[in-house]
Amino acid sequence: MTTVVRRAPAGPVKPAGAAGVLRKVVLYAIAIVMSLFILVPVLYGALGGFKDNGQLSNNPIGLPKPWIFGNYTGILASVDFWRPLWNTVFIAVLTALLVVGISAMAAFVFARFSFRGREMLFMLFTVGLMFPFAVAILPLFVILRQFELLNNPLGVILPQVAYGLPVTIIILRAFFRAIPGEVEEAATLDGCSPFGFFWRILLPMARPALATVSVLAIVASWNNFMLPLVVFGDPDLWTIPVAVSQFSSEHSTDTAKILAYVVLAMVPALALYAVAERQLIGGLASGATKG
Repeated sequence: MTTVVRRAPAGPVKPAGAAGVLRKVVLYAIAIVMSLFILVPVLYGALGGFKDNGQLSNNPIGLPKPWIFGNYTGILASVDFWRPLWNTVFIAVLTALLVVGISAMAAFVFARFSFRGREMLFMLFTVGLMFPFAVAILPLFVILRQFELLNNPLGVILPQVAYGLPVTIIILRAFFRAIPGEVEEAATLDGCSPFGFFWRILLPMARPALATVSVLAIVASWNNFMLPLVVFGDPDLWTIPVAVSQFSSEHSTDTAKILAYVVLAMVPALALYAVAERQLIGGLASGATKG
């Protein structure tokens, strides 16, 4: 006896991985749209710096015709650009060094030592993330005036360090906790003190995290506008954000020159991010997975 097996009619076959391809298309489309929102204003400003006010009025989105390089060369030849740039770099680098140094030691204690009240104390640092800077600007100004830190770079550096500690400690603690305990035990058996383990072993192993928090601290200091505006009354101490604001006020009728100044002020920060982009994203991703 022969058994006949009937097959059901085959329906339309869905292409393998179609959902994954559609998801990638959507993600790429969103990324392209978001990139345009960022790149178009930057490109408009960069090209606008090569125009004069007449070209900006008659041809705002076209290429310069003719190209006017005097806006950029005039600013690059002016001490009013290089002095704020130096002030910003000095404050940002010193802020990053202090933030990373202090946070690394605090994160080491929170990550590798057990003591009563550790989590409660760590919670106080996390609460600092929810404290808006603008709320503290008035009492901070009074404190800085009492300590005679107005018109002093320390009047900007120290508050920036204080506000940079919470997020830096949180990131570094996650990295330090991910270091296996066997590494510390082996170092202790070899006669390494707790500080020796921290300095010789833990910090070299946490270089991605240190690079990440350093970039974050520098960028946060670079973009700080309110604090330098309040602390520095001397134009010789202005930082780039304050200088851009003052330059815009002084040359309010020369839009092309303002665009050139803004673009030049952005270049150092963009260059830093371009160099440290991979380290920054990799460090944050690694810290998220190791926490």
